[in-house]
Amino acid sequence: MANILRCNCEAPCSDRDNENTFNIRIDTTNIKGIIPAVIDRQEYIYQAEKAISRSPITALLGPRQCGKTTLARVICKRQPSTYFDLESQTDLRRLANPEMILAPLSGLVVIDEIQTKPDLFATLRVVVDKPENRCSFLILGSASPQVIRNVSETLAGRVEFVDMAGFDLTELGANRWKQLWVRGGFPRSFLATDDQDSFAWREGFVRTFLQRDIPQLGIKIPAQAIRRFWTMLAHYHGQIWNASRIGSALGINDKTARSYLDILTETFMIQQLQPWYENISKRQVKSPKIYFRDTGLLHSLLDLRDFHAVTGHPQVGASWEGFAMEQIMRTLRPSQVFYWATYGGAELDIFTVINGKRYGIEFKFSEAPGKTKSTAIAIDSLKIDRLLIVYPGEKSWPVSETISVYPISKAIKFLVGLTKGT
Repeated sequence: MANILRCNCEAPCSDRDNENTFNIRIDTTNIKGIIPAVIDRQEYIYQAEKAISRSPITALLGPRQCGKTTLARVICKRQPSTYFDLESQTDLRRLANPEMILAPLSGLVVIDEIQTKPDLFATLRVVVDKPENRCSFLILGSASPQVIRNVSETLAGRVEFVDMAGFDLTELGANRWKQLWVRGGFPRSFLATDDQDSFAWREGFVRTFLQRDIPQLGIKIPAQAIRRFWTMLAHYHGQIWNASRIGSALGINDKTARSYLDILTETFMIQQLQPWYENISKRQVKSPKIYFRDTGLLHSLLDLRDFHAVTGHPQVGASWEGFAMEQIMRTLRPSQVFYWATYGGAELDIFTVINGKRYGIEFKFSEAPGKTKSTAIAIDSLKIDRLLIVYPGEKSWPVSETISVYPISKAIKFLVGLTKGT
């Protein structure tokens, strides 16, 4: 018999809300270790509630369909709140005179899809600055240049950002890594009945993102142009950004290629990992590396429909690297994560400093990874205190006093302990 995964929310949800909830029927009869009926997203709840407690306005940003609405409704259940959905015509009419409606409210006020009504940012500034204000605001929106600019300029000093994404291994458990890697972390993709349904959902997501979401964000670029560029990036996933090479392949100039990349980055589709460089004798690379934030979308654009297709593809190593890196970056602060490379061929997938010590991380899609000439050069050049090699296995072992091999789940646990000082 099939189980039903439901949104942890008693309030009625609109049709769009249901796209973000976990109300998805899946057949659990042949699935071992089925995930619980409600995915535990306590870390995001903690981050959001902490921000709400200390800032008059909290902005919860992330791609469509990652679960922002569901999370907001869970938070609403835990305290007195008022909810506005700006894709609801009724709520839009209620906010025709926003200051008159919002100013008398108390408790938590949630405004969903705020990017559809940008004039509200100025109203929020006026409301929260009033001495008699008795409410805090949680605003939800798909990240875009317009949202970030309006929030940063209009609400400076009044807003705290919480970036949200799809599921990760800390929420699902280490035994779900294969499914998470292949399908990605968007709830409806991960929780689909089978790989075919998951792939179909991701194809629909890509089409909707290009044909509806991009124009709604005020970006006037033909959907087919962005689709070609996005597909091209899938073949350069995990590589150093080269605007001239990609632009030449698509028949566009460097500036246009860069603008397309920035659009996909600002909408949480692409991660630009910045390089680390310092004053050493070697010539170092100073361009970013490009990664898909969600490997499910990467596999969709590469037409890889299941685990066997992914592991048999030439991009399997880069795909694994991007997946493991995204999981690691959920643990570490992205502003403190870099890669390192020299024109001589030496490189390090991740370089970071934690509690004053230098750490390196390498990602290897191999059954028995070990020390290489490249890692030895990185350790010596960057004075690495500890290097982790992360691979898709189950056991961990030391390679030397400095180098250890870890499965992805144990690497995350190790890094969490470091960041918390345990």
